Amino acid sequence: MMMGKNKFIFSAVFLFGTVISLVSMEPFEDKQILVDFIQRISHSRAINWDMGSSACLNWTGITCNHDNSRIIAVRLPASSLHGPIPSNTLSRLPALQILSLRSNGLTGPFPFDFSNLRNLTALYLQSNGFYGPLPLNFSDWNNLSILNLSNNGFNGSIPPYISNLSHLTALSLANNSLSGEIPNLHIPSLQVLDLSNNNLTGPVPESLQRFPTSAFAGNDLSPLTSMPPVVSPSSQPSKNSSKLGEPAILGITIGGCALAFVILAFIMILRYSKDWKDVSERPKKEEKTTKLRSGSHNVNGNGSLVFFEGSNLAFDLEDLFRASAEVLGKGTFGTTYKAALEDASTVVVKRLKEVAAAKRDFELQMELVGNIRHENVVPLRAYYYSKDEKLMVYDYYDQGSVSSMLHAKRGENAGRIPLDWESRLRIAIGAARGIAYIHSQTGGKLVHGNIKASNIFFNPQRYGCVSDLGLATVMTPLAPPVMRIGGYRAPEVADTRKVYQASDVYSFGVVLLELLTGKSPTHATGGEEVVHLVRWVHSVVREEWTAEVFDVELLRYPNIEEEMVEMLQIGMQCVARSPEQRPKMAQVVKLVEDIRRTTNTGASEVSTPATEMASSPVVAQQIGSSVVAM
Repeated sequence: MMMGKNKFIFSAVFLFGTVISLVSMEPFEDKQILVDFIQRISHSRAINWDMGSSACLNWTGITCNHDNSRIIAVRLPASSLHGPIPSNTLSRLPALQILSLRSNGLTGPFPFDFSNLRNLTALYLQSNGFYGPLPLNFSDWNNLSILNLSNNGFNGSIPPYISNLSHLTALSLANNSLSGEIPNLHIPSLQVLDLSNNNLTGPVPESLQRFPTSAFAGNDLSPLTSMPPVVSPSSQPSKNSSKLGEPAILGITIGGCALAFVILAFIMILRYSKDWKDVSERPKKEEKTTKLRSGSHNVNGNGSLVFFEGSNLAFDLEDLFRASAEVLGKGTFGTTYKAALEDASTVVVKRLKEVAAAKRDFELQMELVGNIRHENVVPLRAYYYSKDEKLMVYDYYDQGSVSSMLHAKRGENAGRIPLDWESRLRIAIGAARGIAYIHSQTGGKLVHGNIKASNIFFNPQRYGCVSDLGLATVMTPLAPPVMRIGGYRAPEVADTRKVYQASDVYSFGVVLLELLTGKSPTHATGGEEVVHLVRWVHSVVREEWTAEVFDVELLRYPNIEEEMVEMLQIGMQCVARSPEQRPKMAQVVKLVEDIRRTTNTGASEVSTPATEMASSPVVAQQIGSSVVAM
């Protein structure tokens, strides 16, 4: 009895210690400061800063140090903040290294209590409405590397004490109302300088003459006072000196210009041949990196990214177009990119093509899609609409799509990791749940419209989740031969904008067959004849060629025959030619979930010869009966 009591006390103490340690992993004081800041400043966009959630994991724009004891970065660009920065808030974050509040509606004088941020390395306050003089003393920011105060209303002179910022690498004070002479700034580490479009006068100091003239454009500066010495003709010795005649000089000049033109033309040809390469071709890995902003896509600047509540992303359109982007694929509705942002976060950006919907209709559809929240539906984090660009932003899933997991490197020995049966079953269960949830929205009338393996991913629980929700209704309709080439479209779909829940069921059935067979929805035979997966499975099952149905990569797993046959039966029900004969997605969920409930099999990676499954009487009998049932 005593031993049991001691054990209970020990467990309670251990649990209490665990809770205390978890609490200590959160920067409680810093969280309280930020909550105070966000409560005191005017903002029209919802920001998910709540004391009850983890700041280091869930808060928008927040980065913590390695042990989560302090907040070291606050990034809220383009977050619809308005008015002056409340005093005694952000300045109380002792470990803060990066502060980005650019592209907001902040006003008032420079927050002088920022001098308390002794560990600051980067300060971005550009594109706001700050005014008044700059701080006179910069000696407190010993570690500051980047200072960007451009596009504000600062006036007065440039403080000479900026020279105290010995680690400064970038300084931008452009587009303000600064006046007076430019101080002599001796900062050897300075690499980027922009003082353009102010009211500065006088000469450019010698210490800054290494920067291009564009850094000083838009001011009333006098000519440079320190120029390389020019030797006059009279001081040149007339003897022992060789002169070139005017024709020779003219010839050299023309020849040099011609050579420079040829080199420039060659560089431009190389660059544009790379930039305009057809992204529909599958590029090699080293050729995939690009930029989202390209010559064929110009943003007219009449909008901004629209984020949805619950998103912890913090960036603006400028960040997105500046990101290094990798082409992930080109699909029915546009090109998909993996975008690596400057804050080390990664998102997926889909650039839509041929959007038919008007702006208001597009926005209404995006609002509907953006508010769908389910663990088996990939959330839409943000979107952008302008005349020339329509973008959608999603989370990035590093394992890739189900299509890539099933088909990438197939047939190659090196680097191929087969997708095991357990994973395929979880993909089917998760995707079915996601589609069923979509069908339950808007009074049970919402349709996905583009179900396919390349739009299904693993969620953190390693169940399938579906992406690309709701795009079919806003896109230009595709011609029937084009839209059916992927093999997922139901026979009754004649207009890609007019899709039905039954057609989603058909598409999901194709995905099930794809998981079972390992074959693409349309694939070529040895004679280059294109074969449709649904027709092929029908013919194989009808002839009872049991060894031909299932993916050879599944033959290594024992005791899964019954589960595969059950999934085959479900898939064949879903791809019934008549929409009325297909089950509802809610029924499909139950059927797929019951595959594992009705069998008690494992999925250990024990090799089994292919002939064992091919000749299994259980498989032959069950597939034969499934054909009769269908």
